Amino acid sequence: MDKASSVHPGNTMPRNSFISRRLPENWRALMRGYASAVSGSLGRLVFSLAYFVLLANTLSIAEFGVFATASAAGVVLSRIVAFGFSSPLYRAATMRPRLVGLYTGGYLMMAAASLPVLALAAWAVHAVFFAKDIGIGIFALFVTAEALLWRTTEIIVIVNNGMNRFGRAALLVILGTVFRALAAAAFWFAGQHDLATWAWWYLAANAVALATGILFFQPRHRLRFKPQIIRRRMRDSLSVSGAEILFYIQTELDKLLVLSLGGAQMAGIYAIIMRLVDLTAIPVRTFNMMLVQSLMRNDRAMASAKRRALFEGGIFTVSTAGLLGLAFLLYLEPRLLGDNVAEAAPLVLIALLVPGLRNLTEYHAELLYARGQTGLRAMNLALLGGAKALLLGKVLLASVPAAFVIRDLNWIFLVLYGLSAILTYTALRRPAKAF
Repeated sequence: MDKASSVHPGNTMPRNSFISRRLPENWRALMRGYASAVSGSLGRLVFSLAYFVLLANTLSIAEFGVFATASAAGVVLSRIVAFGFSSPLYRAATMRPRLVGLYTGGYLMMAAASLPVLALAAWAVHAVFFAKDIGIGIFALFVTAEALLWRTTEIIVIVNNGMNRFGRAALLVILGTVFRALAAAAFWFAGQHDLATWAWWYLAANAVALATGILFFQPRHRLRFKPQIIRRRMRDSLSVSGAEILFYIQTELDKLLVLSLGGAQMAGIYAIIMRLVDLTAIPVRTFNMMLVQSLMRNDRAMASAKRRALFEGGIFTVSTAGLLGLAFLLYLEPRLLGDNVAEAAPLVLIALLVPGLRNLTEYHAELLYARGQTGLRAMNLALLGGAKALLLGKVLLASVPAAFVIRDLNWIFLVLYGLSAILTYTALRRPAKAF
């Protein structure tokens, strides 16, 4: 992700700048690429905010909580699709672009093979978490939108990023968010504002995003299929799929627990807070994406303890500053983001440490993935997911008010960050695995 040739000429730094004198060329290239990619993330941030405000103030708080939780479940289930073969496809796009057509064919075959497992898993998740709040048909629409339509769009984004087509990838992500925002606006103008109606609007928005991706953004490589590439990459794919499922369980499990133990109204307030936290992560995730590609090409890029500390401090500072700024705006005008969001506005500042600590645990997972340590990554994420379930479950079972739940998230994520840092930096002492 850090080749200088991929950077828009307008992002080139003067040769005698302070940064160019202080940083080696590969890190200057990383920063130039980041400047190009983050421009798309900032555009996405604007439309994500519009989408969130429209939807959160059209659905009731309880229905918004159910939708956010169903969407989160769809994201977790989407990692079953193709059994992790997105990883070999991404690595091929990053390191051997001429093989993209071959690995795309493998991905499609694996995606088809994974559909029965996806359907069975979706049925089980609905039975355990959603049976009392949402019908299986409506839940299936949300899972289809997330796991099949949007996940396939993400794969097109991933391939473009791997091939250093950052501008095209960013544009597709922005368009996907625009389509969702337009669907939310149409839903707002429509007469029916129930969850079942929104499910169809959401499905349509993601279908339009996928069609746009296939028609205008999918790299034009001839599709091929050779069974031996699946056999060769199956072990890596399955470990990545398991790690991705664990990663998203670890990040989204809180929503499922809050819905199950706290009810739909609590889930709605919690979803609003965490959605605002998510907005602070958009520029950080862009940086993670750039760093992953840099490490794929040079696994010694993070050998310096000083550099690791600098990155961790930067991620925490940017994340915390983002939430502080948002909390300040809501303090000045609680109804800035609508009446429903205003109910949760006083709780935003209470979650001050959550964005930075959560984004750092995501960053740790990306470090291990970039170095090919997918098995260790899966083990780490399983431990973090279990710890998160125990800690958050304990808080929710105490039947405390929403403000106390949000407050306790700070120490929960602090514990998770500490575990993640120990596990990750211990693992980084081992040699990286080659593709």
